[in-house]
Amino acid sequence: MFSLKQNSWFIRKVVIWRAVASIAWSVLLLPVTTAVFVLLSRFSLFHPIQWISDCTSLLTASSTIFSLVVLCGVVLITGFFNLEFYTLVPSIPCSRMALLGMVLHPRQCVHSLVYCTMGMLVMWCASVTIGGRYSTLGTPCRQSESGEVVTCLNEYHLFLLLAGAFMGYSHSFLGVVQNMYYMSFQPIQQYKYPRFKGCLPMVVKCSVVQALYSARNFAALYFFFGYAPKTWISSTLNLQINSSLQPLDSLTGLLDFSLLYHLSISGTFLYLTWYLTVLLFRIYVIEAYSFPVQSTFTEDAEQCLPKVLTEKNTLVMKFLALQDLALLSQHSLSRRLEVFSLSQPGGHPHNWNAISRECLSLLSELTQRLVAHQDAVASNGRVKSQSASSDTRSASSSSSVVSGTDDIVETPRLNVPLRTPGSVFKSSVGGANSTLTAPFTPDVDSPFSSPAIRRLVGQQDPQSPWFGTVQSPHIMRRGPKLWSASTESQSNGSPPASPATVLSPPAASQKPSFLAQWLQNRREQLPEASSQALFADCQAHIWALQGLSHLVAASFSEDQFGVVQTTLPSILSCLVVLLEAVDRHFKLPHASSKPVRTICSMGDSTYKTLRFALRAALKTAIYKITTTFGEHLKT
Repeated sequence: MFSLKQNSWFIRKVVIWRAVASIAWSVLLLPVTTAVFVLLSRFSLFHPIQWISDCTSLLTASSTIFSLVVLCGVVLITGFFNLEFYTLVPSIPCSRMALLGMVLHPRQCVHSLVYCTMGMLVMWCASVTIGGRYSTLGTPCRQSESGEVVTCLNEYHLFLLLAGAFMGYSHSFLGVVQNMYYMSFQPIQQYKYPRFKGCLPMVVKCSVVQALYSARNFAALYFFFGYAPKTWISSTLNLQINSSLQPLDSLTGLLDFSLLYHLSISGTFLYLTWYLTVLLFRIYVIEAYSFPVQSTFTEDAEQCLPKVLTEKNTLVMKFLALQDLALLSQHSLSRRLEVFSLSQPGGHPHNWNAISRECLSLLSELTQRLVAHQDAVASNGRVKSQSASSDTRSASSSSSVVSGTDDIVETPRLNVPLRTPGSVFKSSVGGANSTLTAPFTPDVDSPFSSPAIRRLVGQQDPQSPWFGTVQSPHIMRRGPKLWSASTESQSNGSPPASPATVLSPPAASQKPSFLAQWLQNRREQLPEASSQALFADCQAHIWALQGLSHLVAASFSEDQFGVVQTTLPSILSCLVVLLEAVDRHFKLPHASSKPVRTICSMGDSTYKTLRFALRAALKTAIYKITTTFGEHLKT
């Protein structure tokens, strides 16, 4: 219990306090961004002195101070959502229906609702700061027959509020589509200030571009559907509609340069506030952390590198430990000597055993995952070929070699069949039920899951028009389905259907409807997304490769006790088998196509090229070990 409390305190110290620091800096930057927004909102080219004096008085006004308080609350909520939704493994939907399911997930709906509310709050602060015709929702417009002043709806204020809600939903939606909460570790380590300074122009550019796109889309949406919310709000709040003014849900009303300008700069201010919070959170949380290799005191053992490497509850700690392993293996002689040291008393290499066991376990698991994926693709609805069987035996023999050489590198066995893509996505660094693969693990019980995945994992809807061996002629015209083929006949031991049976015309009662065919097309797996999801967590494997290869190379001259040489055959065997599996994967269709990079987006798309980085790191690791030991490998 004591060690658990110590570990919990250690995790809270590293992760929680980093998030708190990023939120604090976001709050401190609010006065600066607000001042820039005030200058732009009151900009006057022909009256510069009056412009500066008006901005100075506005910055010290009570309304501006109250707006800053509200904005601080918005930043705190944004920071909380960053801490709640951040992920180190991107969520990659392998079909269009899976993406729709992510957008309509109840958790995501709550996220969108909160951001719509925060967008309205930010736009309310912006409209109060701008003042003039945007200041209040209700304005006196005329006097009634009894002499009372009638309050009318201020459509300009309502326009900005609804625009804030629209931008808030856009931000939440793009957070799912563009993986905005995915945090990637930088290959070149930088201090916080230089990285923030380098990313600031990109953040400003993305804020401006996204604000212009959102302003255009909202203006078009308000043109067609603006009358309904305007009428509903005016009747609810008992406000009159001023018929003497031009309505904004018309072409002449929207062609107002001042309105579009204030909408654009207000949207830029809104996105910049949120994007800066996201940027600072990324910079602080993924900053490199140095773990002690060994500790003199027993109560501090939970904080040492060999122990943190096996962390499964908090994934960021495992990634930070693997990153620290890669860094110390290259740049720290004293810490490498601690890895090669022997325990006293006893003389056992506990540090090296724990580190090498965890790294080889990661790499062996990735090998099994790739073999499982290739086995499912190679079967393609037919009897599995001899080469696929030999691949499976090769992976099994490699695992036995890794586990048979020394007990310190025993690799875990998968408890699920290695034939279906379902087993591919369920196996990961942390095992079948690991949270590491939760973002992109297909749920076969979900209504948004693909029927192809259900057939591959042995679950098929009997009510589906594709139930059984007879398929629609619209599907058969396309030829074999490489990414959604059925392997049901192989899994249950029954012989495959004959070509005559497959190509025979189906009965009229089994012909799918147009809607069913459209849904089937939307549910088909995307090959590129499937390949990306297969390597979504391989940043951990890249660090494991770098750490192992540099430690093995350094042991040639630094390992005084020869603790590394006893596991050298297992390491080389594991790397070679993994290289064979990676090379086979890149020969699959669409597996080697590099994705197109987006022009400007706060979403991190580096996960799309992780498989190429893994292949390069793997080849580099093998080359480094073989060139270091050279002729000694032949003896």
